[in-house]
Amino acid sequence: MKVLIRWSLALTAIAILAGCAAPQNSLTAAGATFPYPVYSQWFDIYNQKTGVTINYQPMGSGAGVQQIKSRTMDFAASDTPVGDAQLQSMPKKLLQIPAVAGAVVIAYNLPRLTQPLKLDGATLADIYLGKITKWNDAKIASLNPGVALPNIGVVVGHRSDGSGTSYIFTSYLSDVSPQWNKKVGTGKSVSWPVGIGGKGNSGVAGVIKQSPGALGYVELAYAEQNKFQYAALRNKAGNFVLPSVEATTAAAAGSMGRLQKDIRASIVNAPGEDSYPIASFTYLLVYEDTGNTHKANEIKAFLRWAITRGQKMAKPLAYAPLPDAVVKLDEKLIERIH
Repeated sequence: MKVLIRWSLALTAIAILAGCAAPQNSLTAAGATFPYPVYSQWFDIYNQKTGVTINYQPMGSGAGVQQIKSRTMDFAASDTPVGDAQLQSMPKKLLQIPAVAGAVVIAYNLPRLTQPLKLDGATLADIYLGKITKWNDAKIASLNPGVALPNIGVVVGHRSDGSGTSYIFTSYLSDVSPQWNKKVGTGKSVSWPVGIGGKGNSGVAGVIKQSPGALGYVELAYAEQNKFQYAALRNKAGNFVLPSVEATTAAAAGSMGRLQKDIRASIVNAPGEDSYPIASFTYLLVYEDTGNTHKANEIKAFLRWAITRGQKMAKPLAYAPLPDAVVKLDEKLIERIH
């Protein structure tokens, strides 16, 4: 009997050790909501192809950066790159890998209008500063001659959480409006002069959908999924451009000189006749030294797939695939993960 008990305990111990040593085919991640429509499809299809599960929490870019800093996730996602000062506070060297490019659109709830509104940066900044409060304001009317604008209030929607989408949007406003830059500035979280806050892109979408006369900023995929109206914006070349995959690609192409010098370079308000002005890459954040060889290999395999085969899923979901030159830069970064 004692021999049987010893054998049973020994086999149990072996099984436990084997279970601990077995590869854990799962990864955890958190962060940006901006790219969530394409990320969720990536994770689902990658799981079907490889058996690797990626559990992603769309908490916002700010939360994603905090999660990777505290090392509670295998990787994170942010719509804005981590700046030099914050990089210094990270426990290890952090790599920032562009995943796809996307457009932040100015969506609105004015169902009686049958054609897209035209807006420029100065007018948009005045709306968010609370200086323009009616849809038939003279500044909006001057950009839309012949359009019967309603005499109703503008309900301003913005993010309530720490958000990379807010960073992209406020960096654009800071670039085109000296008053915005001085009074509010750029950030994932800012002190909004006016408006109603919503958590995540979905929260701002909810504000727009539920409030007649509302205007807010959301990722292009969210605007299309919700069948929102959205504005054409005047770009740096003076042309009014609707957000699209092609216009986002044009913004990335117009910024390649800066990107070659620093992968974190902004593509907001980029030069080019066809560039959409509120465009950005969204980034995946991972430590160069993961401290776990198996995890490192799993992360590298997924990232290689995402920046190559995964890019085919970007355009149908209203994201711009990475330019070839950016893919090459990504590949060099991915090889450094260990």
